[in-house]
Amino acid sequence: MRFLLTDEQREFGRSLDALLTAADTPAVLRSWAAGDHGPGRALWGRLADAGVFALAVPEAYGGVGPLPVEAAVACVELGRHAVPGPVAETLAAGVLLAVAGGPVAEEWLPGIASGAAVVSLTLEGYGPYAPDADAADAVFTVTGDELRLAPGPGEPSASADPARRLFRPEPGGAPVAKGPAIRAAARAAGDTAAFATAALALGCGEELLRATVAYVKQRTQFGVPVGSFQAIKHRLADTLLGLEFARPLLYGAAVELASEVSRPGAGTGSAAGPPGAGAAVAAAKVTAGEAGYAAARTALQLHGAIGYTEELDLAWWLRRARPLRDVWGTPSACRARVLAG
Repeated sequence: MRFLLTDEQREFGRSLDALLTAADTPAVLRSWAAGDHGPGRALWGRLADAGVFALAVPEAYGGVGPLPVEAAVACVELGRHAVPGPVAETLAAGVLLAVAGGPVAEEWLPGIASGAAVVSLTLEGYGPYAPDADAADAVFTVTGDELRLAPGPGEPSASADPARRLFRPEPGGAPVAKGPAIRAAARAAGDTAAFATAALALGCGEELLRATVAYVKQRTQFGVPVGSFQAIKHRLADTLLGLEFARPLLYGAAVELASEVSRPGAGTGSAAGPPGAGAAVAAAKVTAGEAGYAAARTALQLHGAIGYTEELDLAWWLRRARPLRDVWGTPSACRARVLAG
């Protein structure tokens, strides 16, 4: 089997890289963290025009998906550029509503696909917090077999990433859908959120490694670049290996999810998914999350004291790596799921 991206998929990634490089995401991040969501929403619109959020929405609702492989390509690039906003949550909401179906899907999915709607969500079993709920147009919550639209974002909670604020949604809100289909929809959405977060973590780790390699080439000690020291080379090589081992697991999970989508009856709310899909997603999540966090630790150590300064753009990636590792499935929870699968 040739397990490689197509030329079209690679070009999609390159086009997103070019778009985000021109967007100056560190400035967007600083505005987002300060509560000014305008630049971030404008960037969100450009990403939607490029087709990013339509990847999770079926054609019947104005999307082009579900296309898990292309979604992985997109999220890796968004992770490399630390795009703010509930990216994984919006993609997961697209899957959640598509499987749930009904009027709520007809109301929200076209907006998700077009970028007009930014959505956050919480799912039972994944913690009570909805990332960036204050910037979202809707916050969905699933408890048991009920899907509700939260009446408000709720109160903020402490977050290690200032550009990814956490909120406990306000309780209540009338159910917008209920029944056994919601449980199946929540399982599919949880897998999508974990999968997208794994891709974001991989991209975050790649950028941390790139920035660190560039830095050790220019920082000198004893008259030579510190990057020429064997200990530094070994540390960077270990970081690279971790990221490269995570990549095939991520795209392997994409293939499993694509197989799930193509099965008869998928998307109707009746399919629980093949046994391997959840385990494959969990394997990708724990491996990419740990690799991204290891890249952050390497970057911080090799940058020295300058790595602690908020003025350095790298600080935004350093603060993001650990939350990406832990959200939508902690390492221990993912390992348990792999063993169970």
